[in-house]
Amino acid sequence: MMRVTVLTGGSTPERDVALAGAAQVVAALRAREHDVTVVDTVDGTLSPQQETERLVSAVGKAPPKHEELALLAERERSLDLRSVPALRDTDVIFPVLHGRQGEGGEIQTLLESAGLPYAGSGPLGSALAMDKDVAKRLFRDAKIPTPPWCVWPAAPDDISAVGFPLVVKPSKVGSTVGLTIVRQPDQLGAAVQEALAFDDEVILEMYATGREFTVGVLGDKALAVGEIIPSHEVFDYECKYTPGMTQEIFPADIPATLEAELQNLALRAHRALKLRDFSRADFRQDAEGTPHCLEVNTLPGLTATSLLPQSAAAVGIPFDELCDQICRLVLQRPRARNKVRTSGM
Repeated sequence: MMRVTVLTGGSTPERDVALAGAAQVVAALRAREHDVTVVDTVDGTLSPQQETERLVSAVGKAPPKHEELALLAERERSLDLRSVPALRDTDVIFPVLHGRQGEGGEIQTLLESAGLPYAGSGPLGSALAMDKDVAKRLFRDAKIPTPPWCVWPAAPDDISAVGFPLVVKPSKVGSTVGLTIVRQPDQLGAAVQEALAFDDEVILEMYATGREFTVGVLGDKALAVGEIIPSHEVFDYECKYTPGMTQEIFPADIPATLEAELQNLALRAHRALKLRDFSRADFRQDAEGTPHCLEVNTLPGLTATSLLPQSAAAVGIPFDELCDQICRLVLQRPRARNKVRTSGM
């Protein structure tokens, strides 16, 4: 049995996604008979009643309103996580967080500086992957295909080099929040303003029109390749978190050569960004069929409709086993082994 603290919630646009994932993770770890405590970065340790109220599987069709997020952020700033006993007296901290504060290295830096054992990538890898511009530069250096892009504000020649249609999206926000497909130059201004509502940096990226794939990574192994076929033109927030809105085919019905290529690219991207424990890489083919890496998620979704659990299940790893394995990867680190006090391992 392990003592696991699930760290979730937060004040980002993906708060509801985090809480829905935490509901799944908590249930899975308790089914494995681990001692699980839940901490919301906004309010601290949750009581059983608060768990029942907040840890719900449904995400909804849209992220929380800006006003609601502002109030949550104010409460979050007033909480010193280092003073929360559940984060100190535990064997493993399992972050189920999304957005810049949760995935971008801030929480990881705090946990690292306090010497606390937590699942997932460290501060550097988290920050590199969260910043889409920086991540794509590292993909390019590692010879991992990625769609051409530029950062706003951009010169007309740079935009022309990317070409239309293009995707406008916040650089450090996930779940396709603030993303728009732009087909004509006169649509660009409104799309940029939409993205700026969620982040202070915006990227313009070539819209790859081919098939969309995703690959999970666990430890040092690539999991099954999945194909994503959304009801909408893009795999947007509603399609990601509404059951039935997307066909998610695991394993993907593709030639073995393409499967091996995507798995290899996922591992290379994981390593190029200096990640650890687990991740999920997303790809889209261009008109010639070449897969391009769009991004890598360091804390991929763990909701009932999420892709990493499906990628794992397709290679024989059920959800409770996936969560258990992630915790045990943490315990394999020397510092974590010195802290752990478990039985029946």
